[in-house]
Amino acid sequence: MSKRLKQTTKGRAADVAAREATLAVELKGWFRKSARDLPWRRTRDPYAIWLSEVMLQQTRVETVIPYYERFLQRFPDVRALASAEIDEVLSLWSGLGYYRRARELHRCAQEVASMHGGVFPAEAAELRKLRGIGPYTAGAVSSIAFDRPAALVDGNVARVLARLEAIEDDVKSTAGLKRIWSVAERLVPREEPGAWNQALMELGATICTPQNPACLICPVRDACAARAQGRERELPIVGEKRASPRVAMVAAVVEHEGRFLFARRKEGGLFGGLWEPPMVEAQTAEDAKPSLRGAGVAVEAKLTEVGRVEHVLTHRELDVLVLRARADRLWPLEAPTTAPYERLAWMERGAEGVGVSTLARKILAAAKPEKKGATRKKKARA
Repeated sequence: MSKRLKQTTKGRAADVAAREATLAVELKGWFRKSARDLPWRRTRDPYAIWLSEVMLQQTRVETVIPYYERFLQRFPDVRALASAEIDEVLSLWSGLGYYRRARELHRCAQEVASMHGGVFPAEAAELRKLRGIGPYTAGAVSSIAFDRPAALVDGNVARVLARLEAIEDDVKSTAGLKRIWSVAERLVPREEPGAWNQALMELGATICTPQNPACLICPVRDACAARAQGRERELPIVGEKRASPRVAMVAAVVEHEGRFLFARRKEGGLFGGLWEPPMVEAQTAEDAKPSLRGAGVAVEAKLTEVGRVEHVLTHRELDVLVLRARADRLWPLEAPTTAPYERLAWMERGAEGVGVSTLARKILAAAKPEKKGATRKKKARA
């Protein structure tokens, strides 16, 4: 290599290093002044940070806050969570969705309590050995709680980095993710890595948004390659989303004097470990009857159609026909024979103390008879 080329290479490397140092200073400074005040940002407790990161996966911040606060009140540390019954954990999680997270959360807490003496490992590589902790969560806990220079990538971070570096790969493809992670690992600073990672996420959530990014108030706009090229609205590149299949279901709400028939799904699979009115995959009420019998709905139950409920999941859309029946007695319940269920029980509508999905609550609401003489008109405020 010629002397001039060596000097040029060194000069470029110095320019890159200077740019990255400026990025870190500007972004962390902006974060300290402009970050939203969120409860998990007021602590360095790895348990609380881990809990918040699991809850925030595919869930909006404003939805998570009350769940996070209730969880910490009931389970103030990892040992308290580890010793809880899974039904109680699922009950507190009810309504937050993606229930596999709750089951993995509980199992991970048990691993931390039994294998690590109730203390979370500090290094991302060790955290990844725990149940349900992937690269993103490991990076978040390691950097925020322990100040380790561990990178992380979520949807917000991927978008920010794709624009900063003008990355043209599909950010959801294997090659695209690999490149994004490479950039994240290169940029994470040794000083205040937790603040850097949180700043990246905050920037993606509030300024560098999917549509209409607010570039004029972005603290790192001068370092953004996509903006320099006039491509901030074009990037990142995201492959087309496949249409979700629509699945027809039939649910039966059976009630006797305030007690309702509930079935508990087996662990694993859709709504695993949760309780719900018996529900089976079928096109019509008649088609559903044999499977409903295996889920505790007695032959004597006179089922009538009362409405439909739609529910959107990550990879499918459910169209549920809701049936209702009033039982004249609490008939004995045997072990269910219909595939997804493992237990049956008569419970009050609220099913206190156990996990119930949002879909199950929608089904119960759809089957609730209107009070006689009730009016749908709202009273005007005085």
